[in-house]
Amino acid sequence: MRIKNCICCILACICLYLSCPLAGYAADRDFVVVIDAGHGGKDPGAVGKKAREKTINLNVALALGKLIEANCRNTRVIYTRKTDVFVSLDRRAKIANNAKADLFISIHTNALPKGKIARGTETYTLGMARADENLDVAKRENSVILVEENYEEQYAGFNPNSSESYIMFEFMQDKYMEQSVSLAKLIQKQFKSHAKRVDKGVHQAGFLVLRATSMPSVLVELGYISTPDEENYLNSNAGVNALSRSIYNAFCSYIETQQGRGGTGTATQQTEQQEQPATMEESPSEEQPAEAEKKPAKQKNEGQSETEKPVFKVQIMTSSTLLKPGNSKLKGLKAAYYKENGVYKYTYGATTDYNEAVRLKRKVESKFKDAFIIAFKGNKKMNVQDAIREFKTGKRKK
Repeated sequence: MRIKNCICCILACICLYLSCPLAGYAADRDFVVVIDAGHGGKDPGAVGKKAREKTINLNVALALGKLIEANCRNTRVIYTRKTDVFVSLDRRAKIANNAKADLFISIHTNALPKGKIARGTETYTLGMARADENLDVAKRENSVILVEENYEEQYAGFNPNSSESYIMFEFMQDKYMEQSVSLAKLIQKQFKSHAKRVDKGVHQAGFLVLRATSMPSVLVELGYISTPDEENYLNSNAGVNALSRSIYNAFCSYIETQQGRGGTGTATQQTEQQEQPATMEESPSEEQPAEAEKKPAKQKNEGQSETEKPVFKVQIMTSSTLLKPGNSKLKGLKAAYYKENGVYKYTYGATTDYNEAVRLKRKVESKFKDAFIIAFKGNKKMNVQDAIREFKTGKRKK
């Protein structure tokens, strides 16, 4: 009997050890994840009838960290706060950067003005908020800097309540965007399947706490504290456990995915249907017609000849099936397509001038608000950051 019990204990330990992909991961150093419980101390965040955002955020952050610490060897968890203290947005990012973190997860709780009702979770990555509701979320989360000393100097005159201040995010290229979106999608998938929450999707917005981090990073909105039934859930042990377990499951899947691509934090596959803010080297003339407007690309499979220069295109949508030319989903655009991982991805325009690609992106945003720029060299897709660098280097040589 003792031998049987002993064997059961050993098997249980092995299962726990293997429950996170990093358990058997041999690396030169530990994988470092920073868990950021939003708000705290003098900053309560959103306030409900029974609870405060800062408390909900901290409860989920600690529960998530506990799961990772218990199940994932070779992983070091760092918290921006473990108690009810105030930590500036700038300090939170510095904690992650100083630790040379591999991942940054910021945990928050959503809210709406009195009289409005909404339910569900959403996860954000850094970028330009195209939708008004995304901008509203960013404004609310960024407003914490107003209680910081010398915030105008610290954040270079950034005004969290001014829409104009967010224009800068239009010109930011986040080299960790692909990994960040990958994690955000996994988190939303788990919220829906494990925690049974309403899936409000993955979005981009201008969050200061994400802007300053030098690693893949996401900001999670757990639910609406302003909606009574959601507040009750967020404030319950069942809610905290389900939400933290969902993020933990996504974390493990993310690590497994990155290892499958040759190591942690090295994913290079372009994500689909996510806004990718453009970085312009110069301001193009709006009057200058784009080449793609003169000669719209024909709809065909894009196997193109080798070229020395990267070719920029604007990805507008994806489809699980091949669309016929003139399909209403293309909204009147003459688009080309390429196939990736069994998915048809439709693009508009083709140019070796990145600034022209920016103009094309702006042109189609009224029809496809999630359009973003991609790049090819020959018939192979390439990292858009590398393509932009080649474009800039080529201009300097002229």
